[in-house]
Amino acid sequence: MRFRLRLYVNKQVYGNVLPINYQYEQSAAIYKILSRSGEDYATWLHDNGFELQNGKRFKLFSYSPFKIEQRKVLTESGRICILCNEIEWQVSFLPKKSTERFIQGVFSNQVFEIGDKLSRVQFQVKNIEMLPPLDYTDEMEFSAMSPVCLRKRREDGSIEYMNLTDEMAKNAILSGLMSRYEAFYGKPYAESSSFDFDLLDMPKSSLVMIKAGTPDQTRVKGYKCRFRIKAPQPLMQIMYESGIGEECSQGFGCVRESRK
Repeated sequence: MRFRLRLYVNKQVYGNVLPINYQYEQSAAIYKILSRSGEDYATWLHDNGFELQNGKRFKLFSYSPFKIEQRKVLTESGRICILCNEIEWQVSFLPKKSTERFIQGVFSNQVFEIGDKLSRVQFQVKNIEMLPPLDYTDEMEFSAMSPVCLRKRREDGSIEYMNLTDEMAKNAILSGLMSRYEAFYGKPYAESSSFDFDLLDMPKSSLVMIKAGTPDQTRVKGYKCRFRIKAPQPLMQIMYESGIGEECSQGFGCVRESRK
């Protein structure tokens, strides 16, 4: 299920300047809002097959960057100045049971902050609506709203971020979708069906700072592009609602259907 949130920018509290790299903080805000509901959160996880024992966390979700209609990029300081009073944010959750009621209830009127030690912005959820589900077919076209991250290991054991033009990209994407299917349904995806992934334009790289300004600071590379994907409906739905590639719960791989 995908939701569109309208957020009021409360400029009077901290101001209106965001760090350019804010997507890790988006993930933290989602978890914080969900966990505030306490027992309702635990019940929702349990009803959808996610247990809280052994530190297992719910990660089958994805989210878009903020859609800021009026802004000014402050390149030298690595900041974004928000000039409008409201922005839009899309968040997707794979679970179905009670999700619409639970998410609308727990997110309504929530107040949260996004930012780092230098600048942050306070937002208030003014409206939340569930977007219509896609009419899935065996072959569809999408655009990456946030960078798609894929990784492979070099011979020396180091990690390389994979361009979507890499010959291994298609298999990496399929493997990720099948792994998420198994995590969600509790069984491997066993049906025999064709899968294909074709680029519709040249991928543009994006280097994203995660946990900026902390000892755990790291840079993650992803790629934005339009693409055509051929997959069975269950895997197509997993891709749309929980993302494509890796690190989706950290703000990578959120897609939208690309209209012709």
